[in-house]
Amino acid sequence: MTTHTPHPHIAERKAHGVHTIAKERQGFNGWLALKITNSVGTMWCAYAFAVLALISLPDAIKAGTAALIAWIAQTFLQLVLLSIIMVGQKVAAAASDKQAFQTYKDAEALLDISNDMHKLLKANTALTEEIHAALNKAPAA
Repeated sequence: MTTHTPHPHIAERKAHGVHTIAKERQGFNGWLALKITNSVGTMWCAYAFAVLALISLPDAIKAGTAALIAWIAQTFLQLVLLSIIMVGQKVAAAASDKQAFQTYKDAEALLDISNDMHKLLKANTALTEEIHAALNKAPAA
């Protein structure tokens, strides 16, 4: 009869836990980039950028159509949409982290079920061997 040895990846998986966006930053540069991203990627920052962009709107209107189009494309859209897109990315990353955590929990449950199946198979094999031995010892009728 063989004994079940769980795959070493299971212990490694338990040691590391679920991989999330927050765990992916590396060193000072990663820390700094995350801080800047978290501060720029807010709706409050988008509102501040919109106000900042609107300060130059009167001059763009006075300069004519070409300047107004350039102001919309280069100033307003780039400043404001940058923060809004970053907010969307943060929301998507949070949803991705939740999905990763759920997948992690599901995989852990499947690994536990697999270990339980190995225990049941071991017990079933032992009982089958006992029955086989008992039938072989029984006197012939």
